[in-house]
Amino acid sequence: MNQSPESDPTVGHTIPITDDMIRLGQLLKLSNLAEDGAQAKVLVDNGLVKVNGAIEERRGAQLHPGDVVTVNGASVTITRETANGG
Repeated sequence: MNQSPESDPTVGHTIPITDDMIRLGQLLKLSNLAEDGAQAKVLVDNGLVKVNGAIEERRGAQLHPGDVVTVNGASVTITRETANGG
């Protein structure tokens, strides 16, 4: 395998966010589980996106640190990004 785990969306990884929440469509794009908003909409509309094990039907659903999003077996966990320095 030449692909690193960080660039392979099928390997579970974390997505740090700086705010208290992120919308599902934004997370799908940020994590490379969707190429763009249109693809994110198709994934959600077809019931292919799970949040914490349950199918999520709202692309605008609010996600928070600790939530786990799964698309076609690829999972990402949302974490809270901590500020370094100051």
